[in-house]
Amino acid sequence: MSAQPATRVLSSSQLQTLADHGEERTAQAGETLYDIGDRTYPFIAIIEGEAAILDTAGEEIVRHGPSGFLGEINLLSGQTVFLRAVATKPMRYLAVDRERLKKLLYEDGSLSDLLLNAFVERRELLQQRHGIGPQIIGSREWPDTRRLLDFARAQKLPHTWVDPSDPPSDVSAVADDSATTPLVRLPGGVELRNPSNGELSRALGVGAELARHEEVDLLIVGSGPAGLGAAVYGASEGLETLVIDSKALGGQAGTSRRIENYLGFPAGISGTDLTARAATQARKFGARIASPYRAVALESGSDRHLVKLDDDRNVAARAVLLSTGAEYRRLPVEGLGDYEGWSVFYAAGPEDEQLCAAQRVGVVGGGNSAGQAAVALARGGALVTLLHRRGDLSETMSHYLIGELADRGVAIRPRSEISELHGADGHLEAVTLTDGERLPLSYLFLFLGADPCTRWLPDAVARDSHGFILTGADAGTEALFETSVPRIYAAGDVRAGSTKRCAVAVGEGAMVVRLVHERLAAQPAAPAPAASVAAPAAPAAAS
Repeated sequence: MSAQPATRVLSSSQLQTLADHGEERTAQAGETLYDIGDRTYPFIAIIEGEAAILDTAGEEIVRHGPSGFLGEINLLSGQTVFLRAVATKPMRYLAVDRERLKKLLYEDGSLSDLLLNAFVERRELLQQRHGIGPQIIGSREWPDTRRLLDFARAQKLPHTWVDPSDPPSDVSAVADDSATTPLVRLPGGVELRNPSNGELSRALGVGAELARHEEVDLLIVGSGPAGLGAAVYGASEGLETLVIDSKALGGQAGTSRRIENYLGFPAGISGTDLTARAATQARKFGARIASPYRAVALESGSDRHLVKLDDDRNVAARAVLLSTGAEYRRLPVEGLGDYEGWSVFYAAGPEDEQLCAAQRVGVVGGGNSAGQAAVALARGGALVTLLHRRGDLSETMSHYLIGELADRGVAIRPRSEISELHGADGHLEAVTLTDGERLPLSYLFLFLGADPCTRWLPDAVARDSHGFILTGADAGTEALFETSVPRIYAAGDVRAGSTKRCAVAVGEGAMVVRLVHERLAAQPAAPAPAASVAAPAAPAAAS
């Protein structure tokens, strides 16, 4: 049976605060408060009565009574709702517009802590329940099925995958037997045949939709801690700020199950929670966040730079921050692609903990991300083996994590590298190490270091031999985070010489905003370049 969301309640003073900013309404027993597919429902706090939350099959998930409240993270992200809320007893309740709610979250610290923690917890629990969110119908053999599943996981979307070839299957009547691409059925019944990641995102109301041509003061490419930090400070200081990302908000930090050493959170904070708070804060100050939009080319200009996106859109910006981060390296093993997305992953979320319970799992890597994933999977009941190529784990992993690995019974295998994978139809059965030993493993999580997402950039943006962006004196400029091209900056993991720590990345993003102000103050705004300017060809795209 799936885990049940905790029932949290509001204090009398918090109810009064909400009453001051909302509208009191009533509902009769049996009345629908909001339904699956609704994008505009308000935040609901119950004064009297009771409401039940139902899934798509009508199964009750939880009930909330007096002083309880309804909703989850989609209240802040703008996503369509995946559940139905029905009054089970006559109700009096407060309805607070979601934009007003966002402002309240920064005016009332205790209310913010209560609601954000509850919203994030509820989303994580929804990810573990079958039948909630979009239904992805497609064969495991189709590349687009894997693409859509990877996207749903990265966006932390509750979803269900159905392979029509797996008996018993009830989708033959709705899926075209002759098709070779997946079908996505959205909450509310809308069906999309093989949508792009962007089309699916927009259909679910995820992120802002961009015009064909946009003009902004500050364009931030990449929404990891550096990008979101810059968005908060840029927008709060009056810059028209736009953040784009080709995947999901938060970058690699957003996939972390628990960040234990982030300043101000002694009990730790999940990457999902930190990202949700940062994105909400940026939106509060007026920053726009749009994903998935992939930057494919950059044309520098004397007054504005032009960044072209992968769907014939473009953005002209007076300043550009490159915070595209880095992507985990793939295991150099033949046939890896046959398992990726099915039993080989590059992040470990709550749904993976449930998937891997009582299974033999391998985590490959010696850094903190690998340690955090191993601890989380072991906590969820998996039998975890951590494989790393060095002789001493303390060379690359924080001391506190090494202690947690021991506490959770994680088996540590130093000087171990994988040379071969064994299995069939995407299901891993075992791996062979370079010394010939064979280990039975059903799932594999890879954290092998990272390569910078910079191959899409023009040669004018100087990089080191590994592709990381040079800044400051190394790039021939006095400004600390400025690149070799004026008014183009880099921060976070993508910057050469950066310290790979979440808090440092946030600080770099904030510092860039000050440098941008100094540059723009010395250079009055000028008209944007024509959108038809040809951008250089790019062999790869931004993260």
